[in-house]
Formats: sequence, C-alpha cells, structure tokens
Amino acid sequence: MKLSTTKIGEVTVITVLTKVLDASNSEEFKTATAPILEESNKIVFEISQIQFMDSSGCGTLLSFLRQLKTSNGTLKLCRVQEPVRTLFELVRIDRIIEIFDTKEEAVKSFL
Repeated sequence: MKLSTTKIGEVTVITVLTKVLDASNSEEFKTATAPILEESNKIVFEISQIQFMDSSGCGTLLSFLRQLKTSNGTLKLCRVQEPVRTLFELVRIDRIIEIFDTKEEAVKSFL
C-alpha cells in the first residue's frame, strides 16, 4: 500500500495512492497506517485516487477513527471521488467523519 504523508503544523495529511480500498488490501492499509496514527492524533486522509471502496475500506476508516478518539484525536477526509462519496452517504459515514473538498479546508478545520 503506497501512502504519502505531509505534516502541516500539528496535522498529518496521509495521501492514499491506490485506486481501490477493499477486502483485498484493507489489512495492508491498516498495517501501513498504524505507525502514522501512533505519531499524530490529527489526521486528514486525502483519498482523491480511490475510485472504489467497499465495506472493508469503510470499516478500516472507522477503526482508525475509534483509535484516534482514544487519544483525543480525530480524522477527516478530503478530495473524495463521487462514487466513494455516494457510498459514504449511503452508509452514513459522512455523518460520522467530516469530509472536505480540499486538503487546505480539512487542515484549517482543526484550528
């Protein structure tokens, strides 16, 4: 799983560099992200390259959110493609995790 991370102040932006997040790679995603979540509790996932996500991908994001909340942190999403946004609306993740159009908006929301 390829990830790119950028630190903007206290916020860590994780860019997910894959087109699919599903049962075939969600464990790999968890493993790749775990060390980053231990270092920071303010996370923005930039997921513009993900064009397909299934319930395993959604579950992984929710488990990250639970993990971050134990350290008074949270995660936010930005640059969500339309098919993934539709899924989030269908399963109501958009009511649990804040979604922003741009990385800048997501980072500013932590201030």
